[in-house]
Amino acid sequence: MTTLTLPGTLDSLGAIAKYVMEAAQTAGLDKKATYKLRLAVDEIASNIIIHGYEEAHLEGKIDLSADIDESRLTIIIEDTGAKYDPYETVAVEEEQLKKPLDERPIGGLGVYLAIQGVDKYLFERVGNRNRNIFIVNC
Repeated sequence: MTTLTLPGTLDSLGAIAKYVMEAAQTAGLDKKATYKLRLAVDEIASNIIIHGYEEAHLEGKIDLSADIDESRLTIIIEDTGAKYDPYETVAVEEEQLKKPLDERPIGGLGVYLAIQGVDKYLFERVGNRNRNIFIVNC
């Protein structure tokens, strides 16, 4: 599939979801795997936009690419926003899971659930770019 480049704004989330759904269909993913992948990409993309661009008072773009082979679908999101490492958020979220329900803050589990919903997730900082990699086995 071709790379999709979009503005780093919340208005781009619909186009991001459409791209992921098309890639999942091309890869032959079932409905459950497609839903989990779309949810994961949407959560991370939302956090890139909110934390990496809006809260940092930056403007930029988001690049999406998909690689499909006979055994897996890989979606890559790259951006030039402020560094946002979802693994740092997951560590906090996992700690919150250990607390009784009435002691947990409302919200904040999206990144944890997103990463758990794909077969493999990777984050890396390459130069001034954040790279988020989602892998789902076909």
